[in-house]
Amino acid sequence: MTEMTQTPPQKGKIARSLPLIAILGVAVTGYFTLGDYLTFETLRDNREALIAFRDANYVATLVVFMVAYIAIVAFSLPGASLATLTGGFLFATFPGAFFNIAAATIGATAIFLAARWGLGARLGAKLENSDGAVKKIKDGIDENQWSMLFIMRLVPAVPFFLANLIPAFLEVPLHRYVISTFLGIAPGAIVYTSIGAGLGEVFAAGETPDLSIFFEPHILGPILGLAALSALPILIKAVRGKKEA
Repeated sequence: MTEMTQTPPQKGKIARSLPLIAILGVAVTGYFTLGDYLTFETLRDNREALIAFRDANYVATLVVFMVAYIAIVAFSLPGASLATLTGGFLFATFPGAFFNIAAATIGATAIFLAARWGLGARLGAKLENSDGAVKKIKDGIDENQWSMLFIMRLVPAVPFFLANLIPAFLEVPLHRYVISTFLGIAPGAIVYTSIGAGLGEVFAAGETPDLSIFFEPHILGPILGLAALSALPILIKAVRGKKEA
């Protein structure tokens, strides 16, 4: 009788974890199999065919590009930066930046939902019911969700994959996650898309794109400034809390 009552919940846990397990499985497989294909050289060698196909089939090109980009992000496959460059190369800085941001947001949301459905709800409940330091950290994040979400997206040191998973484990509402992802990745995506838009000249010169430009002070400075602005509400709350104490 005991085994019969425990089996359904166990099966339910496994079923809920399947989407996340599938994503992790595809991510590991893609890391070892696609790394040699999703490269700048591949884009360079196929640039003329891509441009010709785009000119003849703009809508189809957009659909294929969006689906591929969403899959790359959703399954954490290598090539996200290349996909962003390709978006600029095919569709210019605008509307290419919008296409890149939209596809990345949809893919990131897929990971978020898979993680929350599989593990996030249970882990969030455990953190909520915990005591001591863990509970204080969880409460602090809950009180400053918007700020924390934007900081994770704006600060380059936070890996994109982790920025997709952590909110799922902290019971962040879906609408907050989607909005903060779309707006938070926009500055960096616009920079990379603009680099991609200039790839034609880079190809003609036989050079490779200089992605280090992202870390130039005039580029990185404003992005870090936005991150600091996002952190301001947390600082204000901390100062007020000390005064009240």
